[in-house]
Amino acid sequence: MTARNKLSIAPPYAVEQSLKRLGADLRTARLRRNLTIEDMAQKIGTGVRAVTDAEKGKPATSAAVYTAMLWVLGLLYQIDDVALPEKDEEGQTLALGRERARARKVKTAVDNDF
Repeated sequence: MTARNKLSIAPPYAVEQSLKRLGADLRTARLRRNLTIEDMAQKIGTGVRAVTDAEKGKPATSAAVYTAMLWVLGLLYQIDDVALPEKDEEGQTLALGRERARARKVKTAVDNDF
């Protein structure tokens, strides 16, 4: 038996809830489009179990399955804004704290001795 990733077995509560919500939303979108689980699996090139696991929000399901399902449903554009550096306020604040106050002279490896 192989060791499993701890995140797959017991993710943080917020992560678990977010995945369950995403799975439920994907299921709703699939049903509204009158697609069966088999249809979805065929369209994304995977097995029925992967689709079922994604719809249950199982943490071990790959991001590729979730992303492919969004693609089939015409919802892929919605993840384009996820983790955008421009929207990462904390990251921008941290980066500002590390910016240099002045430029440094770049040393060149080439000299003018001919």
